[in-house]
Amino acid sequence: MEYEVIRQILTVLLIGFMIGLQRSLTYILQNEEFFMGSRTFALIALAGYMAGWLGSKSESIAVATTLIVAAFIALTYYFKVTKLAKLGITTQIAAFITFLLGLMVWYGLENYAIFIAVLIIVLLEIKPKLQQLERRISPTDINSVILLLVMTFVILPVLPDKMIGPYRLFNPYKTWVMAIIIAALSFIGYVAIKVLGQKHGVLVTGAAGGLISSTAVSITLADIFPKRREFIPIYTAGIAISWTFMFLRVFVETLIIDVHLAKIVAVPYLLTAATGLGYVYYLYKMAPTTQLEFHNPQLEKNPLQLSEAIKFGILFGIIYGAIAFVENRYGNIGVYIVSVISGITDVDAITLSLSEMAKEQRLEQLAALTGIVAASFTNTLVKLAIVYWLGGKNLGWSVTKFTLLVTLTLFGGIALARVLL
Repeated sequence: MEYEVIRQILTVLLIGFMIGLQRSLTYILQNEEFFMGSRTFALIALAGYMAGWLGSKSESIAVATTLIVAAFIALTYYFKVTKLAKLGITTQIAAFITFLLGLMVWYGLENYAIFIAVLIIVLLEIKPKLQQLERRISPTDINSVILLLVMTFVILPVLPDKMIGPYRLFNPYKTWVMAIIIAALSFIGYVAIKVLGQKHGVLVTGAAGGLISSTAVSITLADIFPKRREFIPIYTAGIAISWTFMFLRVFVETLIIDVHLAKIVAVPYLLTAATGLGYVYYLYKMAPTTQLEFHNPQLEKNPLQLSEAIKFGILFGIIYGAIAFVENRYGNIGVYIVSVISGITDVDAITLSLSEMAKEQRLEQLAALTGIVAASFTNTLVKLAIVYWLGGKNLGWSVTKFTLLVTLTLFGGIALARVLL
């Protein structure tokens, strides 16, 4: 016997067994009867492998085997409907795919078959989460996804990809691309909030909220802190993790626009993110056990709205034009001034603007990095001021310690990036 054939057969049996085991456990935990378990799935996968093996001698055997297995699976569904009055067809579809995976292994696609098997098990296992998400999906959410598709595949292709206007500072195509990027990133955070809810604790909600608006998280936690002052470490951790995810978001935005700039931006921003996560973990370990929750309607507001996309597009266009204008007249100093002013209210627009200019080689990478850091740091100081204003000096001082760490890693990262350049 050939070792390779034996190995493939064992692989096929394992694939079928694992998929069947997931199905069996699902039915057992729900106290439901079932027709196909782990052994049956293993045999179905083996049948697929044998169909390919014997099919190499005669194609009719492979076709006949496929039809027989399909008929058997259809028969199990018939009995499921008539005898058990159950309508779900997931197990039957999984069984037929298992048969095809056996065929794939025979045809030398073993790695792909294993990969697909893992995906199938994951999809079958996350059914409760998917059902939970489906129950939370509203018509507005569906319309938002449609809007994102329209923005990307209908509106974007018809926009001119060239500089227009009196000073040739506005590119409709690139402006709309930036709006799509921000809408998509915000929507990811919104989906996380939608799936997890705001009842999974300060840290989880703070992290997901940081992808939408770290300012909103800071305002909410600082506002409710006076009511639960004894939990200052966990409130600080919630604010810190939202800021940390804001820094990660900035890095991702840069990575999407300009990979070369992202390699430089990664130095201060990933260093800051790693430091932030470490500090949050420290606060979490020293905090008393609690089930604190917080609620902010702004985090549950769907960010995928045409009006919001247009507003961001206009903001990006203004900032991009302002940077190009002042850079020509005042050099890098003008860029830094615009970055600081922009960072007071928003970090995304200035990040994308500077990344795009660096990509077009209209701005040096180090100048773009410095501008992005300046905007991020300004935004951080604004949020710190909000924490002092709403949460008082105790929470403010606690968050100040994290701000000092952020300052050290951000500007230390710039110095390190200079050395690397």
